[in-house]
Amino acid sequence: MVTRHHPHRSRPAPTPANLPRIMIAAPMTGQGKTTVATGLMAALRDAGHTVSGHKTGPDYIDPGYHALATGRPGRNLDPHLVGEKRVEPLLLHGAHGADVAVLEGVMGLHDGRIGGDGFASSAHVAALTRTPVVLVVDVSRMSRSVGALVEGMAVYDPAVEVVGVILNKAGSERNVAEIRRSLRLPVLGVVPRDDEIAAPSRHLGLVPASERADSALAVRRLGARIAQQVDLDAVLALARSAPPLGARPWDPAEEIGAPHGGGRPVVAVAGGRAFTFRYTETEELLTAAGCEVVPFDPLTDPALPSGTRGLYLGGGFPEVFAAELAANRPLLAEIRESVRDGMPTVAECAGLLYLARTLDDAPMAGALPVHARMTERLTLRYPQAVSPGDTLLTRAGERVTGHEFHRTRTTPGASEATPAWEIDGRPEGFASATLHASYLHVHWAGHPRIAARFADATRRRDAAPSGAATTAAAAAPTTVPTTASTIAPAPASTIAPAPAPADPLRHHGDVEARSGLLDLAVNVYSGDRPDWLDRALHGSIADAAAYPDPGPARHAAARRHRRPDDEALPTAGAAEAFTLIARLRPWRRPVVVHPQFTEPHAALEQAGHTVTCVLCRPEDGFALDPAAVPEDADLVVIGNPTNPTGVLHPAATLRALRRPGRLVVVDEAFMDAVPGEPQSLAGDRAEGILVIRSLTKHWSIPGIRAGYVVGDPAVVRELAREQTPWSLSSPAVAATVACTAAQALPEALSRARRLTSWRQCLQEGLARQGVAFVPSGAPFVLARPGKGVHGLLRERGVAVRRADTFPGLDGSWIRLAVRPPETTRRFLDALTEVRACATA
Repeated sequence: MVTRHHPHRSRPAPTPANLPRIMIAAPMTGQGKTTVATGLMAALRDAGHTVSGHKTGPDYIDPGYHALATGRPGRNLDPHLVGEKRVEPLLLHGAHGADVAVLEGVMGLHDGRIGGDGFASSAHVAALTRTPVVLVVDVSRMSRSVGALVEGMAVYDPAVEVVGVILNKAGSERNVAEIRRSLRLPVLGVVPRDDEIAAPSRHLGLVPASERADSALAVRRLGARIAQQVDLDAVLALARSAPPLGARPWDPAEEIGAPHGGGRPVVAVAGGRAFTFRYTETEELLTAAGCEVVPFDPLTDPALPSGTRGLYLGGGFPEVFAAELAANRPLLAEIRESVRDGMPTVAECAGLLYLARTLDDAPMAGALPVHARMTERLTLRYPQAVSPGDTLLTRAGERVTGHEFHRTRTTPGASEATPAWEIDGRPEGFASATLHASYLHVHWAGHPRIAARFADATRRRDAAPSGAATTAAAAAPTTVPTTASTIAPAPASTIAPAPAPADPLRHHGDVEARSGLLDLAVNVYSGDRPDWLDRALHGSIADAAAYPDPGPARHAAARRHRRPDDEALPTAGAAEAFTLIARLRPWRRPVVVHPQFTEPHAALEQAGHTVTCVLCRPEDGFALDPAAVPEDADLVVIGNPTNPTGVLHPAATLRALRRPGRLVVVDEAFMDAVPGEPQSLAGDRAEGILVIRSLTKHWSIPGIRAGYVVGDPAVVRELAREQTPWSLSSPAVAATVACTAAQALPEALSRARRLTSWRQCLQEGLARQGVAFVPSGAPFVLARPGKGVHGLLRERGVAVRRADTFPGLDGSWIRLAVRPPETTRRFLDALTEVRACATA
């Protein structure tokens, strides 16, 4: 048993020159250094340290896990990509304010660029930064040979100081004792074999952290495991033995110089699950160059951020998400027109594929005249590239270093007339004065002039570009003004005014839509039900003589999310689920994140609880800050996408709400209206999470109260015990079975895509009128046209949902259900008339 004490949290951070640091390396790849390094970072952080994570080499995926473990951006240290002189400054820059830096090696300790005699190897980086090295050795098939192996690694290069060993995948205690006797270096930890903490892999290596539903939880568990098996105090002592560093920290502002011109042009940077590969320093350089870097998700965002003047499409795995990317047609169309209209655009690897006409036959943006396809051949190289001419990023004859790592091929492979690069004398990629698209990944910290040129090009971009790109870019502003105008009343009409809400928490949009008004108040899909659903509902009447059996609905809901039956419970809509949860336990401090659907708040109050409200703010785009939720909250309820804001919270943000003894309830009533359901937790099997689904909105069956919950099996069992017998009717059972079956999924996706297109039409219309709104991922849009608009629209025969009954909103806001374009145009005409009253 390893003994240790927890360090004092109040110990001051060292100055950068005295940075404690350690490298986790291995004799060869596959020894488990990523597992140990990431776990060590998490364990040190849990022990109260501020930890900085660094990866040797060009790898993008490992730094994603490092970021989860440390709570800080993952960084890369690569002499090939940035030059030897920048390695130490970049280490100091990335570790600013940290107690300790943990560097993870690449491949074997001395394995570097082929033909380079160990250049850019782990040993090379350790020597450049004078960092002590700890070897991770897989001992599952060795005994005393471990001693010989480690001894050879330790003496091979006098410039590299190997200071300890961690034995990984260890077996019996007898074998471990034999190995210990063979070693002259201290054994800092013994990690038994555990397949549960291994990271999954795919065709290009590990699965990125952002794609693993359980990544944050897995890293926390890994940190706890490593804390038990590795002597943290001994590791820290070795890290503190590292000599002082004499370089100055890297400074992006010094690299860039003063921005050329005024203004802060918006650079849209692709992110989300399909675009996870980019270096942190790229964004820092663009910011230093005077740009405003705004992320967007090509899987879910219907438009580029408002005011976009430049586009950066980095690397990732678009081939894994080709169908979902293709489904987001409004964004693809906007990007195609923006690139053709001359918006400065950089596309690296995944970005190149995204700009192609097709990717494995799925339609992409079509901004490049190429087709892309997966192949069996892996392209992996570490080249030097030459610019054959003047382009957006380069000038003729300039050289850069980069790396390629992909299994796709484009046809044609490159532009013979204007390639982006020449590599080994062959053209690669596509380039012009406004576009640079290539398979080559370049670390801009090693070539900062690239960032400066890109920033200058975005600044030269016209402030009000013409053409299709203008309309699309204006479609989804990312900020919402907090001032509200007051609109004069219109002449009286025969339409009765909407009744004042007797109970704001119980107010519903169906009250707004009565009296035959044009309905943009009720969030029910505007379209016919599928024939197969109608047949199921009519057929269920034949079973009305028998008590309903919820078993088939439970099995169908569980199968829909690949869960065992005991992790699903069908309910009479989401309303019954909220009531069951409210009555489940004597909640000490239930929290509801607002503004959101008020039914869970009302149910909690009805059950006798005092509810704590956590308000998301309009100036933050109604995004959730997990730190705003009180630590002592034992119940947290949040919508995703949230009604009424339409905000789709990242799954990682919601997972960050988990605490021991806390139940996190996510209302996903509108998640089936999001193509691909990218941020859903319905398939997440982590403890302490419960997801509520409703089938009534997407399938146009509000009169059939059908829904279900999935999640933590212990909680589901508690809810089942509280549920009234036969609360689910036979039609609700039939609807649940039908709408969660495999045959329903294509229709569900088709409806979601149709809603996305309709929403784009609505948001573009609002943007043309200058009405502020919240970019939505749901079948409704929260807009802020000003006080009085709700009533004036009603006088013109249009029902919209008043928003002042949602905590955190006032009468200047309205919520608009997404409707087909013809209905949307009628609404926009009425809105134009109403707004004209304000200036009359």
